[in-house]
Amino acid sequence: MFTRAPVKHCRNCGTATHQRTPDDGDTKLRAVCPACNTIHYENPLNVVGTIPWIIEGGELKVLLCQRNIEPRKGFWTLPAGFMELQETTAQGALRETHEEAGANIQLGSLFTLINVERVGQVHFFYTAQLQSKEFNPGHETMATRLISEADIPWEDLAFRTVKETLQRFFASPPTGEPTFHHFDI
Repeated sequence: MFTRAPVKHCRNCGTATHQRTPDDGDTKLRAVCPACNTIHYENPLNVVGTIPWIIEGGELKVLLCQRNIEPRKGFWTLPAGFMELQETTAQGALRETHEEAGANIQLGSLFTLINVERVGQVHFFYTAQLQSKEFNPGHETMATRLISEADIPWEDLAFRTVKETLQRFFASPPTGEPTFHHFDI
């Protein structure tokens, strides 16, 4: 199970925190400030992204990005990244798709919600119909490529969440009734 280093100093007043179970009925060990009694909760990180798709020559294709950063530099992924403060999951997915792929998309419905407990993350992927085949990838991406299911480099995908999402996507393409998949890895 994933654990982060505990919060060592209070974010409110700077006092060194103590690891203890708060007096409010909580049952978990938390970083608690002895000066101002602030309880520092540590929550999962949200990863947001899209499955950009298009029908080309009667064939369903998705847009993949080749990573230009670690982890997994050189491997292929869907455009995704960490959600920022003061944005919704949909806004974050749009931002990440623009930053990583430079793709013009029409955001669709939430397709997968994946709990990745061992690394303290929750991944959200939305369907996204491509409005153009012109891409302008940012510095985090080496290359972009429209790929049919038969040509996906399954062994060179960067993350299991991407592989699981793509497998479900091709099993229930966006041209039919919208589907939603929720699972744990």
